[in-house]
Amino acid sequence: MTHPRDVLLGAQAQTGFLPVCDHYSGVEVRMRKSLQLQAEMTEEFGTCVFDVTLDCEDGAPVGGEAPHATLVASLAREAAPGARVAARVHPVDHPAFANDMATIAGEAGHRLCHIMLPKVESVDDVLLAEKALERAGAAHLPLQVLIESPAAVHRAFDIAAHPRVQSLSFGLMDFVSAHGGAIPASGMTSAGQFAHPLVVRAKLEIAAACHAHGKTPSHCVVTEFNDSAAMQAAAHRASAELGYTRMWSIHPAQIRPILAAFAPAQDEIDHAARIIAAAAAADWAPISVDGVLHDRASYRYFWQLLERAHQTGRSLPVAVQHWLAPVHS
Repeated sequence: MTHPRDVLLGAQAQTGFLPVCDHYSGVEVRMRKSLQLQAEMTEEFGTCVFDVTLDCEDGAPVGGEAPHATLVASLAREAAPGARVAARVHPVDHPAFANDMATIAGEAGHRLCHIMLPKVESVDDVLLAEKALERAGAAHLPLQVLIESPAAVHRAFDIAAHPRVQSLSFGLMDFVSAHGGAIPASGMTSAGQFAHPLVVRAKLEIAAACHAHGKTPSHCVVTEFNDSAAMQAAAHRASAELGYTRMWSIHPAQIRPILAAFAPAQDEIDHAARIIAAAAAADWAPISVDGVLHDRASYRYFWQLLERAHQTGRSLPVAVQHWLAPVHS
């Protein structure tokens, strides 16, 4: 039987299906704990429900960038089979960038799911990173990029169009700071980032650019990491109101609230499974379910809902389980 992804997704299948949570850590003990937690939750949910991104940009001590890159490469190589491990390198104009790419992509590229590139201003930065990957013998690795300035937001559609780019993330703190005080500090809070028009506009531009080119929009951090209610509320708004399908975590306590906020409700999952199973039985021709007409446009929506349910570790009806084997890479 033809797989729903092959029938329904088209351009939106370009980048694969990313976990809804991207968890960042940069200190050795926390990087190791993050990888351990990922393995434990993969066992719990039956699929890898979050990426671990090992951080060089904020994690490396000043003057200690090279040893930190070596540590990140080593941790990536030692990660459990099936782990989804990424690395955030320094920006392309930083003196440590070339060594980051040579060391991490060169020594551990076969174990990485992607490289995160911060402070991308234009497609030229993507091209520089692409060449660095090729020099490191890691031409297969996708790039995820961090949009952190008004100019980068302006160029988001061009950046998202590049075939090596898999996802765009929004860098809230740098974006607010780049406005020279024109956006108040409240724009960096869990509530204020959904209220200030310039911040909301930037988020919408990034999400729209991603959806236009079949890429994944990844929402920014919530710095109040001890407030799980604020975390889940922000994650819900990012998903339900702004079109984001992935979100950053900066503390282990944020992972489960993100999963919960991005997960479909069980009744939605059951309804989607009924429609997709009936559609497949009809060879994807139009059908009627409960008196409502469905065709490939609605099938696509309901299939993506099932994918998101799988990514968030939700229980799936038997009728669709065979299409959604665990995804670890």
